[in-house]
Amino acid sequence: MSATNKTDIIQHPSSSSAITPTTLQPSQSQPSIKPCCACPDTKKARDECIFQTGDEEKCRNLIEAHKACMRSYGFDV
Repeated sequence: MSATNKTDIIQHPSSSSAITPTTLQPSQSQPSIKPCCACPDTKKARDECIFQTGDEEKCRNLIEAHKACMRSYGFDV
C-alpha cells in the first residue's frame, strides 16, 4: 500500500512540479516591461535604418545598440 502511494506521489506531483517551476522561474526573472515598449528610441532608429537602406549590415551598429538596450532591461536577445 505504501509502495502504491509512493508511486502515485512520485508520478503526479513530479509531473506538475516539473511544469510549475519551469513556468514560474522564467516569469520571476522576466523584466517588468513588455518587449514592444522597451527601448523605443533605439528601436525606431534601427527600424528606420533598415527600412531606408534595406540592408541590415549597414544598420549593424543600430541593431547592436538596440540589443544592448534590450539586455539592460533583462531581455535575452
